[in-house]
Amino acid sequence: MQRIKGFTTGSLPTFVDVGNNFASSAILEDNLIHQLGQNGRRVVFMGDDTWESLFPGRFHRCLPFPSFNVKDLHTVDNGILQHLYPTMEGGDWDVLIAHFLGVDHCGHRFGPDHPAMAAKLTQMDQVIRDVIGRLQNDTLLVVMGDHGMTDTGDHGGESLKETDAALFLYSPSQLFPPSEGQAEPEVIPQTDLVPTLALLLGIPIPYSNIGQVISLLFTRDALANGTSAQLAEAQALWINAKQVNRFLDTYSQIAKDLPLESLARLRGEFSLLSAEYSALLGANPTSPTSPEFAPRLKELLSSLRSYLSEVRETCRASWARFHPLKMASGVAVLAATCLLCCAISELAGVIGRGDWNPLWTSVVLGTVAGGSVAVWQLVFYSQVDLLWALCGAALVSQLAFFWKAYRMNRNGTSKKAKPIPRALQKGLSDLSVPLCILLLRCASLFSDSYVIAEGRVATFLLFTLGVSIPLRLNWDGQLLSLMPDTQKPYPSQSSIRRESLTLLGCLGFLVVSLYLSLSFHGCREEQGSCEPSPFLAPLSRIQDGQLRNLRYFLSVASLVAWAYLVRSWLRHYGNLNSPSPAVASTGVSPQAELHHLIPQIYQRMRRSLEEEVIGQEGDGRPAVEAYGLGTVYSAPLLLVSGLLGLGLAMLHPEGMALSFLLLLLESAAILYMNSAASSLAAPGDHTDGFWVPWAPVLMWALAATQFFHSTGHLPTFPSIQWNSAFVGFNQSHASALLPGLLVAANTFSAQILLAVSCPLLLFWPLVCESRGNRRARGAQGDDEAVMEMKLRENPDGFSAALLQLGMRFLLVHGVQLLASVCAAAVLRRHLMVWKVFAPKLMFEAFGFLVTSLFVLLGFAFVMRVDVAVTGWFKRLVPDLSR
Repeated sequence: MQRIKGFTTGSLPTFVDVGNNFASSAILEDNLIHQLGQNGRRVVFMGDDTWESLFPGRFHRCLPFPSFNVKDLHTVDNGILQHLYPTMEGGDWDVLIAHFLGVDHCGHRFGPDHPAMAAKLTQMDQVIRDVIGRLQNDTLLVVMGDHGMTDTGDHGGESLKETDAALFLYSPSQLFPPSEGQAEPEVIPQTDLVPTLALLLGIPIPYSNIGQVISLLFTRDALANGTSAQLAEAQALWINAKQVNRFLDTYSQIAKDLPLESLARLRGEFSLLSAEYSALLGANPTSPTSPEFAPRLKELLSSLRSYLSEVRETCRASWARFHPLKMASGVAVLAATCLLCCAISELAGVIGRGDWNPLWTSVVLGTVAGGSVAVWQLVFYSQVDLLWALCGAALVSQLAFFWKAYRMNRNGTSKKAKPIPRALQKGLSDLSVPLCILLLRCASLFSDSYVIAEGRVATFLLFTLGVSIPLRLNWDGQLLSLMPDTQKPYPSQSSIRRESLTLLGCLGFLVVSLYLSLSFHGCREEQGSCEPSPFLAPLSRIQDGQLRNLRYFLSVASLVAWAYLVRSWLRHYGNLNSPSPAVASTGVSPQAELHHLIPQIYQRMRRSLEEEVIGQEGDGRPAVEAYGLGTVYSAPLLLVSGLLGLGLAMLHPEGMALSFLLLLLESAAILYMNSAASSLAAPGDHTDGFWVPWAPVLMWALAATQFFHSTGHLPTFPSIQWNSAFVGFNQSHASALLPGLLVAANTFSAQILLAVSCPLLLFWPLVCESRGNRRARGAQGDDEAVMEMKLRENPDGFSAALLQLGMRFLLVHGVQLLASVCAAAVLRRHLMVWKVFAPKLMFEAFGFLVTSLFVLLGFAFVMRVDVAVTGWFKRLVPDLSR
């Protein structure tokens, strides 16, 4: 869309126009299509249906074809060829536009070096030959590409291969003056086509054009001395210069974002050009035969070209409009939100209790503040800027929450909660290393080099944080301790040794997974010597049959391994206990076997009941013992995450299936490391509630960034995997909603998976609670709830732990987003701002929204399971209250 806008309006598209590539809206600026229609020209269009949405109702005849399906190489092209030649021969047109898409789609699907590309180029070559054979003498043929493509067939960046495209002009009549020898063709900006075609067709140049006419097209009537050619060229350039100057004057009065010095200089240059043009070619022109005419005319042509080029460069440098006050307000709101997440995570144990609930107060005050800002704007400015109203509401509500928290901490209004400094002081020792890692991560976002190498930076930080966990435990004497503490009844030395070996083994597993994941990274255009991963190429691009079969079976094996590992874990912890074949076959077994089986079952049940009666204390209350519920929360969440992971893997190229398997292994390593570290640091200690340390939370968040890159994604627009929009669909979509959701799910699959499965960080230490610890605590009572049943027996602690975990996870992502926002704001005049920092900000912001949404869904799913379990217990014993 940006390219089409550029070569129809003559203006420079801005960075934010990239959003219109997915939902194109009508171009409201003055443009060639509008001017052609206004001046009675019949414009016929056929091809890419994007034109229909950009110029609705502007065509004399429109034949659009669906363009979004990049797997379809022929529908658009064949549709054009069906109507192109009859339309040309019919004569009911003045301008005929045919936008072919086969070459573009072939590049996206197969790349530029595939045999299918050669076939498409051959077809286009024949089309050009056939069109030339049907041209009239008064017709101009313009063959052009709106962009190029990289070696992988992508485009959207700023590399030479992406921005360069061919331009071929032909007419049966003489178009250019004869040239001496073969000359290197000049580079022509696409905006230069706008004034050129406008003057050739006899219509006004679009108002916002800053392009420059192609001079050679106005010199075809050149005489031997070349004087008339220069006169025609000067007239075209002068019309162009007057139009650009008029636009510059009007725009500078409205926008006021052009540098005053540059604006004054350009106005002075135009005044001189106007005087010189009037002297040479005005009402009283200089005689063409005078000796000074030719040199002055040549100098005038050079000055006009220089003026037009300078205007374009001035606009290019200045058309990045920034609003410092709004930027500062956005940073303030985002920073306050991060502080709010931190405060809520530390106050999770008291939020929602009857003695302290500041949420409703904050909401009410925020609503009042937002409404006040809106009323103030309406009174003084007669309009409401919703952005300022929302900003005021957010800041006031957050300040109200902070003030209430400060009052609570100072006055000790909640006796059940520790003061905030004490709660923070307890975790400072655990927070030191994760805080340093997070600060390094944020600092890296201020460097274009580190943003370009973000995948390796995230991998290194994740590795460093993983190594720090056993080092800290060893420093505290909790790892493979040789001096047993006789004061503690548990854990035993065997338990310490087992957990220590588990921790070190999982660390090694994590390191291997991180190293292997580097094999799946893509390459940015700034990384000249980088070779993209061969796993990113779809099977259709692999020419070697054996290699293609190997890739196929490896991908299938990876998906099978994913499903097998998830199923094995579920069965290991007592899930998926559907009737086995032996039990199911009892219905058709002989009666004699059943008569032998039933007494044995009865005897076992009688002995079990006798043991329970002996152990009862006789309080008269019904006793309930439930078995197989040790993973009642983690099992359904893991099952949902496993199925979701398989679905997301289907949206990626086949080679990424192995990368998803590495993600599963890497996530398991982080979970088991967290479990082992928790067991070694505070075995079985839940007196202060359930909580997840900062280190595994930060590792989980860094894994999302690391896996984003390990699936071939990059924070750049050319790296978006558009093929995912048509996975499972053979035809085009009726709307852009479904393909947009599929592309978003493909791009942010890492954030989706790790956000949904985030509660596993809370459940895993309980699931992996060592048997030795449970036996050691057996003296306290065999009826003590074990594993995840501890959460059900402590609903307040469970809710607080979920809230704290969610806030910590969102805080880590929010701090990264804040750093990216600050980097884009501080470096807004940096050379790489639009190439590196702005795309990174957009991907980080959208990733944060996706993460927030799926964290909410994941935690809502856990709460739904908790409600179902509680209801099941109540139905089991009606008078048993939780």
